[in-house]
Amino acid sequence: MAIGWLTVLQSVPWADVISNAPKVAEGAKKLWNTVAKKSSPPEVSDASTQPAVSAESRTIAALEARAIALEASVADLHGQMLASSELIKALAEQNAQLVQRIETNRVRVLWLSAVTAALALAVVFGLFPA
Repeated sequence: MAIGWLTVLQSVPWADVISNAPKVAEGAKKLWNTVAKKSSPPEVSDASTQPAVSAESRTIAALEARAIALEASVADLHGQMLASSELIKALAEQNAQLVQRIETNRVRVLWLSAVTAALALAVVFGLFPA
């Protein structure tokens, strides 16, 4: 199972991931700023209407009720959009931090591998008694 993960990790273009992580984080910040600046839809006051007398006034009342329901739905969707963009921003920031830590670990592993190889060669060629 570890070999499968190793092949997957080796096939990832880490240079592209690392170079694009700041762009992703910046894009998420711009999205959050754009969405946060938008004002929420205006509240509609529920004006009391007189009892409907004709079919035309009933139709108008039905349309007004639908408009109020649609405006409530739009307000709810706007709130969901704000929450989603905030989540995207947080995830992008976490992704940028994760990529930075992975790059640091990758460099450390390369250095440790080089030191280990040098020490192994020194032991093999008898520079250090075993």
